Amino acid sequence: MLLLGIETSCDETSVAVVRNGIEVLSNVISSSRETFEALAGVIPEQAARMQIECMLPVFERALQEAKVTMTDIDAIAVTRGPGLLGSLLVGTVTARVLASIHKKPLIGVHHTLGHLSSTWLEDWQINSTDNSQFSSRACRGINFQFPILTLSASGGHTDLWYRTSHTRGKLLGRTRDDAAGEAFDKGASMLWLPYPGGPSIQKAAEDGDPKQFEFPLPLHNEDTLDFSLSGLKTSLKYLLRDLYRRSGGASLPLPDLAASFQHAICRHLVDRISRALDRHPDVKEIHLVGGCSANIHLRKLTADLLETNGVYPERQRRMRVPKSLNYCTDNAAMIAAAGEFMHQELREDAFMKFETRASMPLENITSG
Repeated sequence: MLLLGIETSCDETSVAVVRNGIEVLSNVISSSRETFEALAGVIPEQAARMQIECMLPVFERALQEAKVTMTDIDAIAVTRGPGLLGSLLVGTVTARVLASIHKKPLIGVHHTLGHLSSTWLEDWQINSTDNSQFSSRACRGINFQFPILTLSASGGHTDLWYRTSHTRGKLLGRTRDDAAGEAFDKGASMLWLPYPGGPSIQKAAEDGDPKQFEFPLPLHNEDTLDFSLSGLKTSLKYLLRDLYRRSGGASLPLPDLAASFQHAICRHLVDRISRALDRHPDVKEIHLVGGCSANIHLRKLTADLLETNGVYPERQRRMRVPKSLNYCTDNAAMIAAAGEFMHQELREDAFMKFETRASMPLENITSG
């Protein structure tokens, strides 16, 4: 199938064309991030207005880059929630109009299922009109082995999933307060670093010592796979207060502070992965998805964890992350991929009518 994907859950306007849920023919993203950097956050009404202006040019460019027309498209997949309601409506109204005009079936996709599907995406350059070239690439998805343990971490969510197929599995743990991306954003604000916090803290931490300042390990005494990140933000606040008092207002060691705070967040995330692997020894792969999956330190700690567990032959596992940084953040290619996988496993149920909703239970993503 050739799917057109549309994603407008936050400040991005994205349209993509994806074949077989794997081959990305185009993935156009227009972001208003720079507009909101000075405000350290998104203004929902302004984001939606900018998306209305961007939608048609982004849509036309996605078709042009993919070298297809709407006649070639088999179905349309769109983010139905959760997210900013005004932004979501820009995408779902556009998708409904296109589906009606061009007589295409429509698939409503949970935003998080899009992230869970992002590790399957591959860039694909079309050099000829021979569609047979796609067949071998599509089969590469067979190399993925379920059950898969997936950490999905971004500014809007931090969840841990045990998945037996694309649409079947269970939610093992979720954040009780801040999402990982939120923790990075708030920490960056306290360190006078720009928004978004994840990339700016990672850059500031490049020459820092991650063990210079010690932070607590949240929930380490509780028998749970949930996350809790607000306490790390509070710890950073008090650490900065104490350092200012001791230094008499002198400049603080920003690289060490950034590296230590980043390490604390990533250590907590990887600790949940480690506990989940102990409970589910049948897991064959570990996937990191969402905006925070781009974090180099998080990838390193996860790889180190798997290497440590690798002394046991039955525990040899593979770590996968999105193959492009564009697939880590919100994008339409992942929504198209999720739509394809929903069609493969749910058949006609994938095309059921849906509502556009700002809030949507995580449990609705997969069936048990």
